Amino acid sequence: MKRFEQKVALVTGGRSGIGRAIALRLQAEGARVITAQRTGDDTFESIQVDFTDPESAAVAIDQVISIAGRLDVLVNNAGMMQEVLAEDMSLKAWTKSLTVNLTTPFALIKAALPHLRKTAGRIVNIGSTEGLGSNPKHAAYCASKAGLHGLTRAIAIDHSHEGIRCNAVAPGWIDTDLNVDFIENMPDPVAFRQGLGRIHPVGRTGKPEEVANLVAWLASQESGFVTGQVWTVDGGRMAQLSLPG
Repeated sequence: MKRFEQKVALVTGGRSGIGRAIALRLQAEGARVITAQRTGDDTFESIQVDFTDPESAAVAIDQVISIAGRLDVLVNNAGMMQEVLAEDMSLKAWTKSLTVNLTTPFALIKAALPHLRKTAGRIVNIGSTEGLGSNPKHAAYCASKAGLHGLTRAIAIDHSHEGIRCNAVAPGWIDTDLNVDFIENMPDPVAFRQGLGRIHPVGRTGKPEEVANLVAWLASQESGFVTGQVWTVDGGRMAQLSLPG
């Protein structure tokens, strides 16, 4: 029997990138996968929703229950990033980042809890290594991802006794289409790729499927004694101290 047979999973931002890899992995292991994002999804059942409005979270969860009758796995993957110095960032832009990356995941969890309580469900939040460290001009992104990590621990503490486990995954540099395009548009893509390899002890960047592998484990009963943790998937980058030169 596959690990997720007769299970229903909601993956936000599941139409592309890491979210799509997660959705495909859960589906391959038997889950009925529903994705949620601004646009429709040609691969999975989907809900069209604007996560800049946190009120949409309850609507999305209600639609999942209407479609599938239950919810076993919630993957909060949808997010956004803005590159701007704090002093140049408007309060509106700051609020938008925190809404999409932190407030809406909170609202989704809040709306999902009554249903996850019935199924001893699992929550996996997609954080970031930038919730642990920072790249330049990412004040709102870093703050929101650090907050998501903290939310993960809080939900685990409050609800693990009900059979609901909550963990987070913190990916580093992953070869999504967006990141690959970024590299290809550099003046010297080959040199840039080599530089990326040097800052990762494993010598390369990650694949979306490698994040999905961990998410699937955390969403399965195999990780039944694991909750409230932030799992870094970064090829060792955060563990490596920099050297001069």
